[in-house]
Amino acid sequence: MRCTVFVGVSVDGFIARPDGGIDWLPDDCEPHGFEELFAAVDAIVLGRKTYETVLGFGGWVYGSKPVVVLTSRPDAITPPPGAVCEAMGGTPREIVDRLEARGMRELYIDGGVTVQRFLEAGLIQRLIVTRIPVLIGSGIPLFGPLSRDVHLAHVATRTYRPGLVQSEYRIGE
Repeated sequence: MRCTVFVGVSVDGFIARPDGGIDWLPDDCEPHGFEELFAAVDAIVLGRKTYETVLGFGGWVYGSKPVVVLTSRPDAITPPPGAVCEAMGGTPREIVDRLEARGMRELYIDGGVTVQRFLEAGLIQRLIVTRIPVLIGSGIPLFGPLSRDVHLAHVATRTYRPGLVQSEYRIGE
């Protein structure tokens, strides 16, 4: 099973404002690999707060791609019509094992706490971080405390308009 993180982050290291807002993300940038990643994964795994943010976009952005929402309150998840979406609880390892047993091989992991938990569990193999040229001062950090160092092997760095810098890493090498 390969788990990939693909995320935009402010230069000061935040993925969202303290209230979860992402209004600082540009909407006028050239394609930078998300569509290709999305096409290649079997499912998206995200936390409940990220799920709620996505619901606010005004339409279900994931189409028929399976989405797993991590929550301890599955009754709080009401997928929109047509969404292939389920609530799931458990540790990151249990989630990956269940999805792998279903034949899934590629997962896209999204959401601050979810990314942190999967990193701590040693389940992320690929990390693609796009730095957005903005400082927002405070917010939800991409990374949190870890019980050990996580070593990264640089794969590539690419630049895009309007000033985005994307770095890709393999983890654990």
